Amino acid sequence: MITVTLLGTGSPLPDPHRAGPATLVQAAGEHYLVDAGRGVLMRLAAAGVPVGQLTAVLLTHLHSDHLTDLNDVITSHWISTFEPTPLRVFGPPGTGLVVEHLLAGLEPDIGYRLAHHDDLTGPPVVEVTELTESDGFTVRDGAAVRIVAAPTDHRPVEPSVAFRFEHGGASVVTAGDTVPCPTLDALCANAGALVHTVIRKDVIAAIPIPRLQDTLDYHSSPEEAATTAARARVGTLILTHYVPAFPPSATDQRDAWRALAAAHFDGRIEVGDDLHRIEIQGA
Repeated sequence: MITVTLLGTGSPLPDPHRAGPATLVQAAGEHYLVDAGRGVLMRLAAAGVPVGQLTAVLLTHLHSDHLTDLNDVITSHWISTFEPTPLRVFGPPGTGLVVEHLLAGLEPDIGYRLAHHDDLTGPPVVEVTELTESDGFTVRDGAAVRIVAAPTDHRPVEPSVAFRFEHGGASVVTAGDTVPCPTLDALCANAGALVHTVIRKDVIAAIPIPRLQDTLDYHSSPEEAATTAARARVGTLILTHYVPAFPPSATDQRDAWRALAAAHFDGRIEVGDDLHRIEIQGA
């Protein structure tokens, strides 16, 4: 079994009810954080997973809303593990530079803590692996949880990747921001579940603000996410990253998002708020 928890279902637009994009994937006693949007540590705490227990952080791409709180993850992981424990971060090329700059920005804080706590013997250790075609986009193989990645299409943001988790006959794909593309279809083939970011293109297209309308050409709508799931014969489609977001109490709006997807996909569809939890069973 693989458990998926939507830690943050929000977007770049601050929302009082939704943290920034982040998904927790758990299997075989391991805890994987996919993206690290604003408020991610609060949601991890609510999900009952201390940051020091994370197995790895996986970044789908380097848009700020998907990694705003990576600095908080780095610092909190460092100070809440009581022996030197590397934080493993996987992501597309450019991830190493982002982490390098985050650590540089944290230098004053790191210095203060090293000066004050005798049991902190060195700065945070972050082990970054940048995923490329040359290594087959393999994150983990031969372990209890197998993880592979594949390129997606979020241009001009590139590269971007999606991740596939496999354990005990269960499989889950987490796609960041992307439009439909053959590489995502292949990664999703016969998966138990697909976690897909979505925006309401029909709503946004009617808002005469160029910066909003610019988002239409590199995100998927619920309909497009559903057609991806249908082509790949996915079992469950899990929608997240709602733009424009709806209040948690607005069941009519939630039903409307689900209906848009259901017109193109006849499997199970989950439209959840922060901390919504889904169990995906093995075949």
